[in-house]
Amino acid sequence: MSAPAPSPLAIAEVDPEHTPARQAEVLTDAALAFVAELHRRFTPRRDELLARRAERRAEIARTSTLDFLPETAHIRADDSWKVAEAPAALNDRRVEITGPTDRKMTINALNSGAKVWLADFEDASAPTWENVIGGQINLIDAYERRIDFTDAGSGKSYALKPAEELATVVMRPRGWHLEERHLQFEGRPVPGALVDFGLYFFHNAQRLLDLGKGPYFYLPKTESYLEARLWNDIFVFAQEYVGIPRGTIRATVLIETITAAYEMEEILYELRDHASGLNAGRWDYLFSIVKNFRDGGAKFVLPDRNAVTMTAPFMRAYTELLVRTCHKRGAHAIGGMAAFIPNRRDPEANEKALAKVKNDKDREAGDGFDGSWVAHPDLVPVARASFDAVLGDKPNQKARLREDVSVAAADLIAIDSLDAKPTYQGLIDAVQVGTRYIEAWLRGLGAVAIFGLMEDAATAEISRSQIWQWVDAGVVFENGEKATADLVRKIAAQELAAIRAEVGEDAFTTGKWQQAHDLLLQVSLDADYADFLTLPAYELLG
Repeated sequence: MSAPAPSPLAIAEVDPEHTPARQAEVLTDAALAFVAELHRRFTPRRDELLARRAERRAEIARTSTLDFLPETAHIRADDSWKVAEAPAALNDRRVEITGPTDRKMTINALNSGAKVWLADFEDASAPTWENVIGGQINLIDAYERRIDFTDAGSGKSYALKPAEELATVVMRPRGWHLEERHLQFEGRPVPGALVDFGLYFFHNAQRLLDLGKGPYFYLPKTESYLEARLWNDIFVFAQEYVGIPRGTIRATVLIETITAAYEMEEILYELRDHASGLNAGRWDYLFSIVKNFRDGGAKFVLPDRNAVTMTAPFMRAYTELLVRTCHKRGAHAIGGMAAFIPNRRDPEANEKALAKVKNDKDREAGDGFDGSWVAHPDLVPVARASFDAVLGDKPNQKARLREDVSVAAADLIAIDSLDAKPTYQGLIDAVQVGTRYIEAWLRGLGAVAIFGLMEDAATAEISRSQIWQWVDAGVVFENGEKATADLVRKIAAQELAAIRAEVGEDAFTTGKWQQAHDLLLQVSLDADYADFLTLPAYELLG
């Protein structure tokens, strides 16, 4: 095979202090040529689909409703089609751990005892160039078993367990809306999704096959079956390009937008040669409801995020429809996140939180899910026990078809079926969590422990969206205070002062606290609602 021609992709200049040490190992001529070809072939369709998102949002603003698509009714009515059979490495997914791809997390996640690790380049990773390239390096090193890590603070060393004990990696690239400014084609940034997918697939597809696994992906922020079709075409091209069989790639789609909830079967159909399941992503799903129905009036106003449990009628409709849809089509149904971080210094609080995690996982296993997510290795045994109790020796419960489930279109957006209201404390919480998360993100951290929970970008999205919605709706809280921009600014200023006192002047000055405060107010109060806070945040990211 002749050497590839030099890639037409330009690599932007990076401050030497922030240039990943082994960047050249990832950005080879051959890998860049592959990413450039993905960009040439597929970015125009990506652009069209982003424009379609805006058109659909405008339609929802006019109608305040959604329905299952009449033009795809024949796909839903055809009982004959199924997704491809799961490969052995993805047949048992009873516990999945999520997290970014830094070196320590890579080792801990692979060693955690979970069946799957969602190696995250998306919501749990701030897309600094160091994180983008470093994550690729860490996964290559893990597959080559040349990864280790020594914690500078504790001196503790980390190394991989034997291969048969390691979790199977399912990699999550960035969503379609994000660009990667460090790789450009004719002066235009390449979509982050194509950079993450392209580099990972090119370097690791054959490595993974040699290990008895394959290139597996989680697809985030999908809003329609046409976006799933685009991913399927990318998969077909990529497999042909490197010379591996069609169907080697497997994808699990996060149903974390309200529009995708109405197109679950169609999404599986478009990806049927490559699909391995759907996942219920709670926070982004709530964010999507607010984003799409923000003009819909009082009946669409969400209460505090912690009041929207998975037993809320409209959330129950969503998760039960997901299980039924997946099992009807032979796909895995994967449940939501347990974000609790165990605190060994507070046994009583720990016990209460673990009991909540157990109840949540018991409910998912009982409802027919085939697995679920956790954010911390200590939660793996808790979730596994819930699924072991239902599955026993079976790898999944796809045979449980849930034909008792019947969900009408209106059930998915019956927000007013929830007997809870926004509270003043809920507003304070949203400001606190939003400020603290954004500050960490601007420093390059995407997975952040805040008030005992592991938070990611979806948390900040629901926080700022609820602030926006409550102010826009003029919500009056239980203490008589009305949600106004001035009230939000007052609470944000108080939070900033409290943080300054908490962390000290030096840490406050060297941190990104003022930028985080300003950005939170911008995306929470601007009349022109930003589609994603990570878009303006990326402009501030070093």
